[in-house]
Amino acid sequence: MIMNAAALLLSSGRDEAVAIECGDRKICYRELREGVAKAAGAWRELGVREGERVIVFAPDSIDWVVAYLGAIHAGGVAIGVNCRLPVAELMPILAESEAAALWCESHLAGAIEGVLPQLAQPPRLVVASPGSHEGWHRHVARATAVPAAERGADEPALWIGTSGTTGVPKGVVHAHRCVNHADSFARGILGLGPQDRLYATSKLFFAYALGNSLFAGLRAGATVILDHEWPTPERVAEVVRRHRPTLLFSVPTLYHKMLQGGVAVELAASGIRHFVSAGEALPAAVREAWQSATGSAPISGYGTSETLCLMLYADQADGALSATPMTEVRVRDSAADPDSPRRLQLRHSTVALGYWRRPAAQADGFEAGWFSPGDLFLMRPDGRYLFAGRSDDMLKIAGQWVSTQWVEQALAEACGDALQQVATVGIEAADGLTALAVLAVSAPGARTEALKRMDEAIAGLPSHRRPRSVHWLDSLPLTATGKLQRGQLRRLHDAALRSR
Repeated sequence: MIMNAAALLLSSGRDEAVAIECGDRKICYRELREGVAKAAGAWRELGVREGERVIVFAPDSIDWVVAYLGAIHAGGVAIGVNCRLPVAELMPILAESEAAALWCESHLAGAIEGVLPQLAQPPRLVVASPGSHEGWHRHVARATAVPAAERGADEPALWIGTSGTTGVPKGVVHAHRCVNHADSFARGILGLGPQDRLYATSKLFFAYALGNSLFAGLRAGATVILDHEWPTPERVAEVVRRHRPTLLFSVPTLYHKMLQGGVAVELAASGIRHFVSAGEALPAAVREAWQSATGSAPISGYGTSETLCLMLYADQADGALSATPMTEVRVRDSAADPDSPRRLQLRHSTVALGYWRRPAAQADGFEAGWFSPGDLFLMRPDGRYLFAGRSDDMLKIAGQWVSTQWVEQALAEACGDALQQVATVGIEAADGLTALAVLAVSAPGARTEALKRMDEAIAGLPSHRRPRSVHWLDSLPLTATGKLQRGQLRRLHDAALRSR
């Protein structure tokens, strides 16, 4: 099948319908189609050939989308990268991807330009500044719009970096076909249509926002709302007041902060039809508090960089997950103990081709169109799934399975608004047995109340789920996408023990 992901994404919207809003700017579908075609012409004139990588390293904006989709339209492979990464962390991405070009805003260009000579194959630096000698806008203004490059449905169109919550990030390679049904969750579960306005608080370098908001919204001919600034509760409220989204996609940490900051109540009256939570497990306490504040509980979704879009979702209080529309699910090891946590395999047109130059991870995760995340799930008799964390989050204590996620949710619910963050990690206790430790951050000014509630909550847990120690910290490490860096927890536990 011959296609082009960028062209397909822009094929549904009515000419004069607004495709994207960002701050004071709006662009309709006709203008976006024309802009992407000219951007593709600019990329070709700059020497980008079919199959070559183009890195987009800038805050979210309409220009970001035009440059990114323009690279795909031209037959290149687009890579969105977190513009908050230090240059030292950007360098390995540049080296591994062997990118032909790097697109950035002018305030980032100086630091990048100084390190490019260190690379064996430095990318061409393209600066998105109207006044620059090599400015992107100058290139686009004089470029000729070109037809979309014809590519195979299974040829690479884009990369997404994994979040790195448990180790070194990997480049996930997605094919042009990934956009065919990128809207299946939003259409089938949220009722997405051209009249909707989608807003994701996460940034476009993150699969959650890219697939479920930008791609799904454009595929449906709807309006996508972007924000140049980093999300805070106050910023989210400002964007919602200004742009009036009907569908909001966010992460549990930010939902919790919006509850604590009183933003949830304001959002309830804004016209948002559905709140969606993903990126990590939604604590039951946050779900219940959000429903109490807004009258609408968030729909909890499960997806990965490798699936691009959400594959599982929960819309009931028990948190059990069902397959999203068009997603096939099967148990990876059907011969294993049915009562034990197991890995799943997921199949959907948005599932990636695989990893870039990671043969061991490729063999472990991908098989003939199926992807198997490293997370574990328990099978319920009704055919739904309970998320149990990753393999190293599932422990056997006193002969019984214990998920660190279950313990975290119970503690978070019991501590309520006195707690800001909580994480549980498996450790080896002094007696040589497997045990649990808690790392927690209290809400501002609530340390005494948080300690009291934590002690009571732990005492109320079954004995095999009770943590042996609790460490109170100022903060917990998060990735650039706002997810907990679980790979750092054991180190933090050890450091806390040494400081006592």
